[in-house]
Amino acid sequence: MATIGFFDGVHRGHLCLIQQLLEEARKRGLKSLLVTFDRHPRTVVSPGHVPTLLTTLEEKEGLLRRTGVDEIAVLPFTHEMSCLSAREFMEQVLRRELNVQVLILGYDHAFGHGGGSLNDYVRWGKETGIEVLRAHELEDVMVSSSKCRRLLEAGDVKGAAEMLGRPYSLSGEVVRGFHVGHELGFPTANLQADADKLIPAYGAYAVWATLEDGERHGGMLNIGNRPTIGNGETMSIEVNLLDYEGNLYGQRMTVEFVGRLRDERRFASRDELMQQLAQDEEATKILLRYN
Repeated sequence: MATIGFFDGVHRGHLCLIQQLLEEARKRGLKSLLVTFDRHPRTVVSPGHVPTLLTTLEEKEGLLRRTGVDEIAVLPFTHEMSCLSAREFMEQVLRRELNVQVLILGYDHAFGHGGGSLNDYVRWGKETGIEVLRAHELEDVMVSSSKCRRLLEAGDVKGAAEMLGRPYSLSGEVVRGFHVGHELGFPTANLQADADKLIPAYGAYAVWATLEDGERHGGMLNIGNRPTIGNGETMSIEVNLLDYEGNLYGQRMTVEFVGRLRDERRFASRDELMQQLAQDEEATKILLRYN
């Protein structure tokens, strides 16, 4: 028994659908299967309109496996696949290759070239030997990957976390920066985030940071181009870890966004910036309940 989707973000709506898949598969004595793709379908069908991602493929697979599903099929989304009609996809891929007997569809999901209505999918399912069911939606709030993106693009990391069911995160390698934070008394790690991931709006945030060895630290993170320092227009992601001393260069770090502290802005002087950073640190400790 299967369901299908790109599952970007693996948000609460996805989890609701997957829970229904698990329950129905258990009732029927069938294995549960998630069918997804290695890239966003728009990279093939509409390359100029590809959204930035909430999860990398590796992150998405990890989150999907935590749901307890029996199997995950990650299909390469090619031009040839994009040309398959829904009926052809059901017959050639779902039934013939993956041996799907029952397919549960999200309340607003469509797949295949040209799409189709629920009645169409049910009819094509009967013709290809697949029983098609429609899942019910979340009752309390409409959740979608695009809504999560809009919240993050506005800097509303708390709102995004409510939709995701967990804090939004970024991972990447710590690379060399401008060393300005050290001069100001707030040394920072310059994070080079994984490609194609959505970067929240410019501003300062309270975060939890996890290092390669699993060590976890509270921190304050700034996204922007450092207008007070005047380092140009290049965007940087800089993390100041609370109560940490050491060399992080070359290490991989994951940061989870807890709350937004303020917008990025230009200060009249470095002294004024330092005063603001001290205030940010106190606000971060309060948000993280950091002792």
